[in-house]
Amino acid sequence: MSACDPSDVRPLIVTADERLLDDLLRLAAAAGVTPEVVSDPGAARRLWSAAAMVLVGADVAARLAAAHPPRREQILLVGHDVDDPLLWRLAVDVGAEQVIHLPDGQDWLVDRFSDTLDGRVGGAFTVAVTGGCGGAGATTFAAALGVTAARMGVRTLLLDGDPLGGGLDLTLGSERVTGCRWPELVDTSGRVSAPSLRDALPRVHELSVLSWDRGDLVTIPPDVMREVVAAGQRGHGLVVVDLPRRLDAAAEEALLHADTVLVVVPAEVRAVAATGRVVAQPALAARTLELVVRGPGPAGLDGVLVAEALALPLAAQMRPERGITEALDLGRGPWERARGPLARACRTVLARSGLTSAQAAA
Repeated sequence: MSACDPSDVRPLIVTADERLLDDLLRLAAAAGVTPEVVSDPGAARRLWSAAAMVLVGADVAARLAAAHPPRREQILLVGHDVDDPLLWRLAVDVGAEQVIHLPDGQDWLVDRFSDTLDGRVGGAFTVAVTGGCGGAGATTFAAALGVTAARMGVRTLLLDGDPLGGGLDLTLGSERVTGCRWPELVDTSGRVSAPSLRDALPRVHELSVLSWDRGDLVTIPPDVMREVVAAGQRGHGLVVVDLPRRLDAAAEEALLHADTVLVVVPAEVRAVAATGRVVAQPALAARTLELVVRGPGPAGLDGVLVAEALALPLAAQMRPERGITEALDLGRGPWERARGPLARACRTVLARSGLTSAQAAA
């Protein structure tokens, strides 16, 4: 098995406490994970950097802190009695992000063990895109953002959260590509595996897409949206969610997991007024909002003026994309447009998010 194969990267448990070890191995087994186990800080250092995550027993925390292990992410200090204030100081010394008390934290730990099966414990950067008014071009921008990131080598999931929209499949020209659509996932229960989701979805030029079919409208339960977004975050470097302007329960659930929300608005007076109503929705108003402005408008409005009027940050502004409507009607979408205003605006947004062509796939 390759050294970069995530299935070969295991969690590391460092403890000499047999009771604690029994509990941790039981939780790992519940998640289907086989961890590495050591009791000596010296042995721990040899496996430290390569482990998917590290669980440090409270019994060895002092010895491990004295060994000065390298700094890394995904370190947890675990024990049955974590009320001792000294343990919190030791957690800092070993670089632990959290102190977990058993049995209270056992369900949470099972989830963390499960995440390591997907090869990714953290979450992808997640961008939600919505329109400030009808016809703003939010779906086109969401699709172009996914295409641009995929071109940069970032493993990307493009997720259609607007059941009444035209559909991302049509925007991308991918309606004939085989794979699961939302109607096949609405009855999903429990945790969704990131590799299974990636394998099941249609893939267009290395971009994973979850859209709607042309059948009857279905309702996405919020818990299904939550599990699908979480699996997408574990299995990708970027998740882009196309949201409706009027949020339903599933869209609000997706919104909770977004790092930033982009509101696409034309530089027109009526569009700005409509956007003011959209961003005032409680679920949107509570998030980090930025504007993508298409202009300048016929009255001379530009991105700076629109951002000032709405009192929101300007993420990018772009001139109208010539020929984009024809390209969409012909099923070519944004794939052939790597140099125009749309692609430049997408690269600007991705750069602001810290995603560059140097970033490897998740």
